[in-house]
Amino acid sequence: MNDVNSLYELWLSKTKPGEEIHNELLSIEGSESEITDRFYRNLEFGTGGLRGVLGAGTNRMNVYTVGQATQGLASYLLARYGEASVAIGYDSRINSDVFAHYSARILAANGIKVWLYPCLIPTPMVSFAVLYYKCQSGIVITASHNPSKYNGYKCYDEGGYQMTDEAAAETLGYISKTDIFDDVKIMDFNTAVEEKKIEYIPQSVMDEYYELCSLRSIRPDVIKESDIKIIYSPLNGTGNIPVRTVLDKVGFKSVKVVKTQELPDGSFPTCPFPNPEIKQVFEQAFGMTSEYDADLILATDPDCDRGGIAVKCGGEYRLLNGNDVGVLLTDYILSARKNSGTLPDGSVIIKSFVSSKLADKVASKYGCKCIDTLTGFKYIGEIIADMTEKGCQNRFMLGFEESYGYLVGAHARDKDAVASSMLICEMAAYYKKEGLSLVDVLEGIYREFGYYTTPLFNFTFEGADGMVKMINIMEDARLAPPENLGGEKVLAVRDYKTGIISDTVSGKTKPTGLPVSNVLAYELENDNFAIVRPSGTEPKIKVYVTATGKSASHAAEKAGKIAEDMKKLLKV
Repeated sequence: MNDVNSLYELWLSKTKPGEEIHNELLSIEGSESEITDRFYRNLEFGTGGLRGVLGAGTNRMNVYTVGQATQGLASYLLARYGEASVAIGYDSRINSDVFAHYSARILAANGIKVWLYPCLIPTPMVSFAVLYYKCQSGIVITASHNPSKYNGYKCYDEGGYQMTDEAAAETLGYISKTDIFDDVKIMDFNTAVEEKKIEYIPQSVMDEYYELCSLRSIRPDVIKESDIKIIYSPLNGTGNIPVRTVLDKVGFKSVKVVKTQELPDGSFPTCPFPNPEIKQVFEQAFGMTSEYDADLILATDPDCDRGGIAVKCGGEYRLLNGNDVGVLLTDYILSARKNSGTLPDGSVIIKSFVSSKLADKVASKYGCKCIDTLTGFKYIGEIIADMTEKGCQNRFMLGFEESYGYLVGAHARDKDAVASSMLICEMAAYYKKEGLSLVDVLEGIYREFGYYTTPLFNFTFEGADGMVKMINIMEDARLAPPENLGGEKVLAVRDYKTGIISDTVSGKTKPTGLPVSNVLAYELENDNFAIVRPSGTEPKIKVYVTATGKSASHAAEKAGKIAEDMKKLLKV
């Protein structure tokens, strides 16, 4: 643990009187708990970059922690490539534009070319820019769906996906050697623009991204003939212009926007948790339906890499989760391409291993392979990059994670709610023409393959003590693997930290075949599963349950029993 009081005094001496950070430090003078919380650790830089509460201190997002990370990134890029360029974008959060421009100034001072978006944009557009300009890295200033007090700093590799473990570890090495106050190089922003060390990304590049998103449409004629009504909310984030531009471009005529959530606002006044997984963010949209009888309600998170939907069914609106939509997209894309004769041999769906196994069954029906990866879209992006290098990216049909992230097409290497929103709307329009809602289609899939339910349980551990508790919970679970969960026998334990799968029936072991990660997975009888992992971006332990049954109620009952046993195992 850091020497918090020494760090506190150092920051007081190095920050300028009158600055917001200096004033915050003065306001907590003498408060041991407040000082400790801000200085007990450095914000951890990993494959997800940085993420934390805004404010003063080493455990906060501010220009100093962002500056140290950017200087470390610059040193890493120069050591690895000799010369480099970086694409930068930012969302609607508090200080996102400040951190983006500060990072650009530091990179420019280090002789690294910066391609900077002139306005806030969705995260996938930075991934696209990295590929378009052949950059060696990319930076997105965003904290995704976290509350307004958070912000974050996400880095991409040259492949357009988030940094790999190895690259993040090397970058962290350079960050650790960088004095947060004295080693950070910086130059005047306007001077850097005049010298073309920083260049704004032009509208023509954004238009090319929109065009590539629109080309993901499979049945464009259905859209032009459709009378589907859509309500859309960008949740005060970056999706407003991009999503509406692409929906308009492909021909959707009846799209209403939630006015209270339309314009960028980092305080998120009507949705304090701007997460499309949460029902509350749809309340404003639900209030519009008495006057506008929408078939589909769509919401994208603040950086517009994830999207959630509510579907009108039987006079009411039902929220579909990330697995529901991933399975529906799998079935829609593969069936449409099969029917049109455009489904390539060797086609693949790529998904995180915590996502629904129902997608595997649906894909198999069409002769398509499902590839499972660790949680983190970078692993999906790596596979797409490898396929592109081999010239077979046309076989990539869909990438998805249960956490509401989807990617269609290889134009980006991160989840993309701009392109996927368009395809979800197209899918709903097609089935409406067939007299079906998306709920009807999902129920049909369940009747064919069995009912799957996939609840997620989160357990939060704040502060310094919370980190220790999370580590101990995972280690204790490794020492005492269960024999049964929810009345289902444990057939195998997959420990992704050791890289070993232990078959409890035969006693044999084999490698997982995936990168090292602090995850435990329990394979149960009858296609049931339980997976536990600490979040990479939040102080949470997540428990994913997959339960199957002959009916929705049967599957839900089974999931409840498995979850209860997991809580006992983890002592939470």
